[in-house]
Amino acid sequence: MLTLIVGVVSASNNDKAKIGLEIGNKAPEIKLLSPQGEVIALSSLKGKMVLIDFWASWCGPCRRENPHVVEAYQNYKDKHFVNGKGFTVYSVSLDKSKDKWTNAITQDNLSWPYHVSDLLGWNSKAAQAYGVRGIPDNFLIDGDGIIVAKRLRGAHLQATLKQLVK
Repeated sequence: MLTLIVGVVSASNNDKAKIGLEIGNKAPEIKLLSPQGEVIALSSLKGKMVLIDFWASWCGPCRRENPHVVEAYQNYKDKHFVNGKGFTVYSVSLDKSKDKWTNAITQDNLSWPYHVSDLLGWNSKAAQAYGVRGIPDNFLIDGDGIIVAKRLRGAHLQATLKQLVK
């Protein structure tokens, strides 16, 4: 069985941010399986600027949004940010079919290494923890796991990343 853990991963003494879903909150932890069966924790990406991207292979608007996310990843993956070195995407799929999920990753050229799902569709523990009611949906977190923006679609994602580059 796949699990999702919501909580604090050992925070430093200076890190007093409340865990929540608002800008300025520390993003809740997610630990889900990759297509290869490896557990990938969101907290393992600490130090990077991360887009937590909720999507699914069956979601037309998600698939139309993917080229924007791919372009942002290509343009910003090696940049230095005010609080983060490099940019990546932590893709959380709301698929129920592993084959459809992995085929969409290939078809849409989602080249970042962080793809996770519990294959529970709308019952995804991560989607529930993040209050996701529609997809695509996303949260941008900084190197300390603090939410700095959310619901960035189209050109707004790159415009926001550009503002956060050192």
